Amino acid sequence: MSKLLPLDRFTRLMPVHAVDCGDGLAAAIDAAADAAPATHRFLRYAWYAAALEAYGGAARTLTVSREGRALVALPMVRMGNPRLGLWQVPGSYWPFRGFPAAVDAGIDAFEALVARLGREVTALRIGPIHDGDPALEALKAAALARGWAVIDRFVADSWAIDLAGLSAGGDWPRASTRAQNRNKENRLAREGALDWSYPSGLALNGEVFDALATIEEKSWVAEKTDGRDTKFTARGHGRFWRAAAADPVLGTMLHAALLRLDGKAIAFVFDLDTGTLRHTIANGYDAAHSKTSPGQLLYYRNLVRSLELGVARVDCGAGDSGYKQRVGAERGPAIRDWLFVKPGLPALGAKLLRGAWRRSGHAERVREGSAAVAEA
Repeated sequence: MSKLLPLDRFTRLMPVHAVDCGDGLAAAIDAAADAAPATHRFLRYAWYAAALEAYGGAARTLTVSREGRALVALPMVRMGNPRLGLWQVPGSYWPFRGFPAAVDAGIDAFEALVARLGREVTALRIGPIHDGDPALEALKAAALARGWAVIDRFVADSWAIDLAGLSAGGDWPRASTRAQNRNKENRLAREGALDWSYPSGLALNGEVFDALATIEEKSWVAEKTDGRDTKFTARGHGRFWRAAAADPVLGTMLHAALLRLDGKAIAFVFDLDTGTLRHTIANGYDAAHSKTSPGQLLYYRNLVRSLELGVARVDCGAGDSGYKQRVGAERGPAIRDWLFVKPGLPALGAKLLRGAWRRSGHAERVREGSAAVAEA
């Protein structure tokens, strides 16, 4: 009769990860997104499909699985000349361009990902994305350990409102702000009937997106720029957001706020909810009504409603820090573009060109106590 060996005689085996790289967008993207932090669960198959529909490109997906469970899904599209082997993560510029990874993926899953990534690409661009993003940080650690060059360029500072903290103070919005807003609403109401609406989900139809685009065309963004950064116009990113909203899961995460004057839309806010975090994708107003501040009035109403819906924090994105600070926003993590360049001559070349890559971004204001950016 054979003897049973004690458990301490066995060596625990390292988990075995299967890494697959296939053409197109993999269904496993949704599985990885469902297991990701709540802040990343919008990074679904339909999110990337909307990007391909709006901006073109043919995708490939790297998927890391353990025991049949998808842990990381990295969709990619080519950049520039195909012979150079440059790829990037597709998606919308806002709130960020990233990829889903399960909360419990572990560094070993990213090590497996990087090992296969080096066989598929010369360089990979990820971003713009916030400092501290968990999938980004894990990928950086795994890539640096394998001798990849990892370089960044600064895009902008993010701004965020701690709604839960402001509300806990008991006087937000301040009494003076509420009185000022009431006076402006009364002045605006003398021009016609006001209607405040908050469509989301199935209510985000073509009529709503047409209204958003019309307001943008009459806003300062369209007047002072070429309009390519407008979120809802045909010359901007309208096709992407219409496609994303058509997905039944993503549609429930997207929320619009509209102010109409005698039936005419004059201000909007558009948000993406990820758990208790709300990303403000865009907001705007018809410049013809600037004296009565319809954009500010709707923005405050939307923030109050956000708090009622359980939102604890609002990421306001970048730019226009003046009005954001007036409503209580504080500077958040920096937003950067990252290049991951495989070891060998490509990595050496990337290190030599690091300065040019960084100068192609924006100048970064030094932050007190900020962590040093990886140099490799």
